[in-house]
Amino acid sequence: MKKLILILTAVITSNLLSAQNVMNPELLWSVKRIGVMGVSQDGSEIFYSVKIPNIEDNSYDTSYFKIPIDGGEAVEIKKEDVTVSDKNISPDGAYKVFNKAVHIEDIKAKDIYKNLDKADAYVFTDLDNRHWDTWNDGSYDHVFYKKVNAEDESATDVMPNEPYYSPQRPFGGDEDYIWSPDSKSIYYVSKKLKGKAYATSTNTDIYKYDLETKTTTNITEDNKGYDTNPAFSSKGALAWLQMKTPGYESDKNDIIVLENGIKQNLTQQWDGTVNSFTWSKDGSKFYFTAAVDGTIQLFSVNYPGKKRIAPVVEQLTEGQFDVRGIVAEVGKTLILTRGDMNHASEIYAYNLKKETFKKLSTVNDDFYSKLDLPKVEKRYVTTTDNKQMLVWVILPPNFDPNKKYPTLLYAQGGPQSPLSQFYSYRWNFQLMASQGYIIVAPNRRGMPGHGVEWNEAISKDWGGQSMRDYLSAIDDVAKESYVDKDRLGAIGASYGGYSIFYLAGIHNKRFKTLIAHDGVFDTRTMAGTTEELFFVNHDFGGHYWDKSNTVAQKAFNEFNPITLVNKWDTPILIIQGGKDYRVPIEQGLSAFQAAQLRGIKSKLLYLPDENHWVLQPQNALVWQHEFFGWLKETL
Repeated sequence: MKKLILILTAVITSNLLSAQNVMNPELLWSVKRIGVMGVSQDGSEIFYSVKIPNIEDNSYDTSYFKIPIDGGEAVEIKKEDVTVSDKNISPDGAYKVFNKAVHIEDIKAKDIYKNLDKADAYVFTDLDNRHWDTWNDGSYDHVFYKKVNAEDESATDVMPNEPYYSPQRPFGGDEDYIWSPDSKSIYYVSKKLKGKAYATSTNTDIYKYDLETKTTTNITEDNKGYDTNPAFSSKGALAWLQMKTPGYESDKNDIIVLENGIKQNLTQQWDGTVNSFTWSKDGSKFYFTAAVDGTIQLFSVNYPGKKRIAPVVEQLTEGQFDVRGIVAEVGKTLILTRGDMNHASEIYAYNLKKETFKKLSTVNDDFYSKLDLPKVEKRYVTTTDNKQMLVWVILPPNFDPNKKYPTLLYAQGGPQSPLSQFYSYRWNFQLMASQGYIIVAPNRRGMPGHGVEWNEAISKDWGGQSMRDYLSAIDDVAKESYVDKDRLGAIGASYGGYSIFYLAGIHNKRFKTLIAHDGVFDTRTMAGTTEELFFVNHDFGGHYWDKSNTVAQKAFNEFNPITLVNKWDTPILIIQGGKDYRVPIEQGLSAFQAAQLRGIKSKLLYLPDENHWVLQPQNALVWQHEFFGWLKETL
């Protein structure tokens, strides 16, 4: 049956491609999505999965493949034939570590009132009542270990009766726990705080659990910010990622090493922030990825150990692409995933000696070969404070400079996430440009890849310089003869949605239409209903009721989009997820109601079962058709 589905999908895709040679929503949702599972123990093969959206079933079909490490033909296999090493098996082979949810507290009414088992109420006496897209029901993810062949019921909980999470919610996985090299300890990440303290803090720590004594030690007690991603070198040194500033989720991320009781910060003097890292096989250095100049590239930093030499960060790759993940080191080669704005991820080998890439997988090569692709240009724009800002300009396929094109300003979310060569299945620049739009995507204030100071500039200044950066970008590109200045639009999600709501009141008739997805409309109600309170506390500078705090009052008044609604005069499409607890539902509903009552042409796309993202294939296609339908109607 699965092969029949794949054949039908191929036929449908072929028909779509023969009908036109540019990307459209249906084609985007037939792009295959690669997931690397690892390298075989002998280093000869790479195993990976390929997910294909199944629109009819509103799900995904998954197949599994292996490919020679030096490249060659991929062979389809069954999942049980994947033979990568399991990091969750202890080095001595005796134990396995895993995680599962444990009921710790009675919060649901049916747990409190045993005779009312059909009640669906929740009773809370503190915060941390919901996170991302789920309500706290009294269960907590815990780390367990057991003998390899034993039943799960015999497993030992390393956090017995503790009302704390490991892995961390909402996105933590088995990267949050590892074995010590001697198999005698488990190291795991947890934020051991509850209620208000949990919601207002980023203080995750790395804990060491001793299997023999069943005692736990906090390895990172001295740091009050994030400590994550523990990893041991082949020589037994422990490394992790650290952010120093309490409550600041986008602080500079550094590589810390602990060996023989001595901690070293290897990237402290480097003006950047680490995305992810891996030890070299010999334990002498790290390879890591980080944002730089509108891309994600591969870097290295040496580990001096006891030697009296300074660690040196070196950028290893450069180009108009993103290195999206480090898989493994094999000989003098790093296995990576790489892609750009026109291409989903594929597997590459990077030769560390020759400094060259070799493409190993070709999952979507045939698909893209039949498409006319947009042109992605890098441009630098002078900002109002005389800085040079990188701006990505994406031109439609078969671009003709003698024509005029409607143009969209793209506002990135985060607010401190890189606007790099990413490939989104929602905010997809290839798709947008293929519908005949020019896309202007500025690396405005608040983005990593341009130094720590540039990245930090957005905090407590949401409506300030970043807004001027947006307008500088669109005004500069609009000078080009091929831009239709009477057909400019602005689009964005999350902080990008906030940007659209804010620009709606200050753009001075630059834009003919607007689209905001899950955007912050009222900073006060956002602070009153969002779940990760450390985020708004840091970025807004305090509480809205603190009248003596001039920074916070600016965030809740001058920089609050709701205060500018009297100046709104532009058609707007508002999109809101019903299970978005990061930017909750009242934000989108309030904005739509305001636009309607002001008599402004407006539309609400409500997605009751989606969170801050849109994950279900059919909902994603609805999103795309409403998005482009609105642009066609209003621009």
